[in-house]
Amino acid sequence: MRFETLTVHAGRKIDPQTRAVTPPIHMSTTFEREVDGSFPGGHVYTRSSNYNRHLLEAALCELEGGQEAAAFASGSAATSSVLQALDPGDHVIAPVDSYHGTTALLRQTFARWGLQISFVDLTEPAQAAAQLRPNTRLIWIETPSNPMLRISPIRSLAEIAHQAGALCVCDNTWASPVLQHPLELGADAVMHATTKYLGGHSDVLGGVLISKLPSPWFDRVRQVQVSAGAVPSPFDCWLVMRGLRTLACRMRAHCDHAAQVAAFLDRHPSVEQVHYPGLSHHPQHSLAASQMSGFGGMLSFQVSGGKQQAMSVASQVKIFTRATSLGGTESLIEHRASIEGPGSATPDNLLRCSIGLEHPDDLIEDLAQALDQ
Repeated sequence: MRFETLTVHAGRKIDPQTRAVTPPIHMSTTFEREVDGSFPGGHVYTRSSNYNRHLLEAALCELEGGQEAAAFASGSAATSSVLQALDPGDHVIAPVDSYHGTTALLRQTFARWGLQISFVDLTEPAQAAAQLRPNTRLIWIETPSNPMLRISPIRSLAEIAHQAGALCVCDNTWASPVLQHPLELGADAVMHATTKYLGGHSDVLGGVLISKLPSPWFDRVRQVQVSAGAVPSPFDCWLVMRGLRTLACRMRAHCDHAAQVAAFLDRHPSVEQVHYPGLSHHPQHSLAASQMSGFGGMLSFQVSGGKQQAMSVASQVKIFTRATSLGGTESLIEHRASIEGPGSATPDNLLRCSIGLEHPDDLIEDLAQALDQ
């Protein structure tokens, strides 16, 4: 089955009672048991399991090629489950350039909990290999990275992790399963903030972790999911399932529009640098082309003139919305360093863009008038 067909049909079942084509939403938090104590419907309590969550997890297993999935209330909750399934004293190798929420979790929460953490430039696998310790249990990859669009070699990093007896987990949020399949490249698990491209409409918060194979480690992830209770609501699961049906079509448009916007910015005299792996001069362009089927809908660019000029450009746009997040139908722009706060390593003249589904000429004209003022 081709991927476009899979996105429409993965996890979808005809309702046996009403024959509804769109699955119903089962909002009940509890389920009746038989007099002998059994639960013939398969569900006990919605924190433990729910029909809509079951459909979503099954669908995402199909799309990523995994055998187990656990859905969460946010991408950060899914990331936390990976770390909580480790033991205090374990060592984690993480990227220098990554979503600031992941970095904050590692530094502010899990370092105090006892995890040992090394932040490394994972675009260079040798740097990861040099940081290995006897207690290394996880290499966490984010590719493309947020916000610098750096590309890390998944296959090489997975091999390094496995040679050390460690896990390799990849945040695949920016690429989505349309463009990149980390499990096929050797990763043990994939994380998504389903809030972004999988949901696709900026109206649902969620996350998911998908494992290539069943394992005691993933059993611990599932235990965290159920015991800690950071689970998505049935309606949230239904919204992500709705988003999956158009995922392949949307990603094609996001990629096409972002490529055109990146090419325009790359030529503009007021732009110092464009970070987009689809540009032939991007440092990891060849690597991106080898492990991705498209270059995505995210880009960032550095404005000549420093922070104030970058903030001025963001203030002048009319079609782009100044807002955090990404992956929706609308185009967003933000001054990333000010969002990340004190200690941010992001250049202070950098603007991050989520390129939406508007006509690319309108987006280019909007950026042109903002840059030219």
